[in-house]
Amino acid sequence: MTTIQATGRRKNASAQVIVTAGNGKITVNGKTVDEFFGGALRQKKSLLQPLALLPSAKKYDIEIKTTGGGITGQSGAAKMAIARAILKIEPTTKTALKKESLLTRDDRMVERKKPGRPKARKRFQFSKR
Repeated sequence: MTTIQATGRRKNASAQVIVTAGNGKITVNGKTVDEFFGGALRQKKSLLQPLALLPSAKKYDIEIKTTGGGITGQSGAAKMAIARAILKIEPTTKTALKKESLLTRDDRMVERKKPGRPKARKRFQFSKR
């Protein structure tokens, strides 16, 4: 195995993952996972979820490049990209990845703002007089 690349998307974020043989080091945009996500424990846990299904996860270095969106979207995009990379490394994990719905693209997007309203669905306060 030389290098494996995969892409994931969520909301307006996208992530490219490069997996190489190594000792389990994970970097996100040149920083460690703790530096990049800070105190966002949910995002860290979400990012590492697909690696729990790969028994030999400590044998690979993972480099993640994320763009667009916020930290939740970026962690979701990275999670999907890691799952797709794991599928290329170990095709036998497909059923486990599908069961955890890690290969399914979450297509929910932000609803657009409508004219005459302050937000997509919110309305201005009604005044009778």
